Amino acid sequence: MSLPAPQPFFDAQAYLAWEAEQSTKHEYHDGEVFAMAGASDAHVTVAGNVYMALRNHLRGSPCSVFISDMKLRVEEDNAFFYPDVFVTCADSDRGQSHSKSAPVLVVEVLSPATSAYDRGAKFAAYRKLPTLREYALIDPERLSLDLFRRDGDSKRWVLHPIEAGGHVEWASVGLQVPLEALYEDVPITTGPQPHPAPDQA
Repeated sequence: MSLPAPQPFFDAQAYLAWEAEQSTKHEYHDGEVFAMAGASDAHVTVAGNVYMALRNHLRGSPCSVFISDMKLRVEEDNAFFYPDVFVTCADSDRGQSHSKSAPVLVVEVLSPATSAYDRGAKFAAYRKLPTLREYALIDPERLSLDLFRRDGDSKRWVLHPIEAGGHVEWASVGLQVPLEALYEDVPITTGPQPHPAPDQA
């Protein structure tokens, strides 16, 4: 029997106990819970292609790749998220079976409902992870990837937009891959689009 939904602004431990009993996923951010909606065919396929590219590259290395069912904890922001794909190389994460907290790379596949959140509040939370080096946002409907890379050890992030014909260089894991490879089996369109930068405050 599922536990009832916790009241607004409940703590992280209550969320974890409740979430373990749910049939659908929910993200948690500073006391509030957000249900995860289903994804489109293109979204799921792009996420799978990203996962496979990273998994094949990192096989046999100390790094691990996780897809959307693994929680990522941002302790400083009192949050748990389900990124589409992320990579962690930290010894501290190997002993954690239900959540990780030290990623070097996070990838989110955009959807109309989450695009603004992924670029804004969620990225603001992810930037508080000291291990995070790169954050990628992929549009599943067109050949377009925005790669944000931390500038050294500073709080400054630099945007590297990648369009059709370009290569994605994930320096955090030493992988370079053609952008088109991440769209295998996905009908896509091309064309310039603006690349709004998230609030860096």
